[in-house]
Amino acid sequence: MNKSIEVTQELERRQEVPLITPTDLTAEATKNIAGAMNAILADVFALYLKTKNFHWHMSGPHFRDYHLLLDEQGEQLFAMTDPIAERIRKLGGTTLRSVGDIVRLKRVSDNDATYVEPEDMLAELLEDSKTMAARLRQAHSVCEEYEDIATASLIEVWIDETERRTWFLFEAGRQGDSTGH
Repeated sequence: MNKSIEVTQELERRQEVPLITPTDLTAEATKNIAGAMNAILADVFALYLKTKNFHWHMSGPHFRDYHLLLDEQGEQLFAMTDPIAERIRKLGGTTLRSVGDIVRLKRVSDNDATYVEPEDMLAELLEDSKTMAARLRQAHSVCEEYEDIATASLIEVWIDETERRTWFLFEAGRQGDSTGH
């Protein structure tokens, strides 16, 4: 057999060998928690990109405030990605490997419109953030089922951060009345 074919076959064989990470969780727990968290990770990447899209394409009289708000929120979302992926690996799971993985797992809808009104940007991100909080709660339930306190604890922080982003988007997008409310 040709040496290069043997090397290629050996590399392909190694790519099929699962990663082994020591954990006291069952294989079922690892599979289910990793599955829930990989979906969250895909959603976070998708929401990050949508937030940056709106940040880059913001316009109008509130440009500076909205531009800075979305930049801050994008940074918060991106900061979640590595801890999520590393938590999945600590449990013995595997995580996203490509943009294709993100596309297959994400549940956040894209917005590829050429122009979106600033108020519509905020409203869309508000709805996505509310949905993200609900999905984080669902993932938390999976962690509770398997007594994965560490992942559940991280999720609790991310829920709080997501609720804060939701609140800011709500306040930035609402119309005040003459009393300031």
